[in-house]
Amino acid sequence: MADIGAAAGITGSAIYRHFDGKSAVLVAMFDHVIDDLSREASAIVASGGDALAILRGLIQTQVRFVLRDGTLAQVYHNEVANLPEEDRHRLRRKQRLYIEEWVHVLAQLRPDAGDATVRALVHASVGAIQSVLFYQSGLTDDQLAALMSSIAEASLFAPMLAWGDDPPIHLPGGLLPAPPAPESPARRGPAFSAPPLPDEPVRSFPVGESDAGAPG
Repeated sequence: MADIGAAAGITGSAIYRHFDGKSAVLVAMFDHVIDDLSREASAIVASGGDALAILRGLIQTQVRFVLRDGTLAQVYHNEVANLPEEDRHRLRRKQRLYIEEWVHVLAQLRPDAGDATVRALVHASVGAIQSVLFYQSGLTDDQLAALMSSIAEASLFAPMLAWGDDPPIHLPGGLLPAPPAPESPARRGPAFSAPPLPDEPVRSFPVGESDAGAPG
């Protein structure tokens, strides 16, 4: 509860004056953050800018979240599995809807990639941003924000390598990685279709889950 209080800016014991218990506190905090991220993303998408400008705006929502609410994001990673099942599923559904904003925009900019690949690129990008939650970089916030933004965008536009092409990184001993499994046409579907909504554990917040994420 001390971590939760730190994320909320109050002492851990003071939390119980306003909530029935730890799970109620967590759910309220995560709902608030995910809703804020989703509203911000929806406003960016609705702004009518070009797709690249919109995508960069979405990247900034994650960068600001990690820098502003890093403690809360860490709490989410540690505690989400302990939430009541109904709340956990609802929060994850919100995360997936947020991620779909990214997927829809990136699909316009990556006509070379199928739906499953586009979604994987989005999760890689958000995961790269959120990776800084788990270590001390030693950089200023401005330096870290610029670096995260650059890496996140580079992840989204990673080249599509055909099997047999030289990979960008060779494994020790000159070994090549295993060939990727082909994407099933039945799973890819149209570029703007929504994916199934499984309940696998999520590692990004909100980035969502591996049907592709803190509110990754």
